Amino acid sequence: MTEPESLDNWFVREILPHEGALLRYLARVWPDAAEIQDIRHDAYVRILEGAHRLRPTAPKALLFSIARNLMIDRARRSRIVPIDLMGDLDALNVLVDEVTPERRASIRQQLVSVTEAVNRLPARCREVLWLRRVESLSYREIAARLEITEGTVEKHMAHAARLLADMLSAPEKRDGPSGAARAREESLHGK
Repeated sequence: MTEPESLDNWFVREILPHEGALLRYLARVWPDAAEIQDIRHDAYVRILEGAHRLRPTAPKALLFSIARNLMIDRARRSRIVPIDLMGDLDALNVLVDEVTPERRASIRQQLVSVTEAVNRLPARCREVLWLRRVESLSYREIAARLEITEGTVEKHMAHAARLLADMLSAPEKRDGPSGAARAREESLHGK
């Protein structure tokens, strides 16, 4: 059995080759050239944080999506958004590798794993996560709807994130013993 590829090697192989295209894209759509390196750095940090738990199946598309979302976040925070910037953000045309049947099966399995993990969250954590990530409510809106404090909303979100990270990064812990280990246990106990 081969050892999993180190995160550094994966990053160099899958992400860094797209740096030139990323910087050209950022220079084309982001009005403040002084912030381009910061956006690139933040995108790298986010992709590394995510890849630490689970390697993405389409790293180039994910890198550009993260960069796009970072620009949207910065634009929202500044509250001054030139009309031409928003048009360029919507026109992101990143070529995505063709999805092979193997990749499609892998994506489907990841989706099943995430769905199962979310369904195993405590009810309140799952509800807060849903309101934040699916309905896009602010912490204040969630707190008002559920009649709890914003601090409690933050705690539920952090707890949900920790639980999901644990469940998704350690499948053997999440599902109990592996199929082979379960079979050994059953044969020992006469099942």
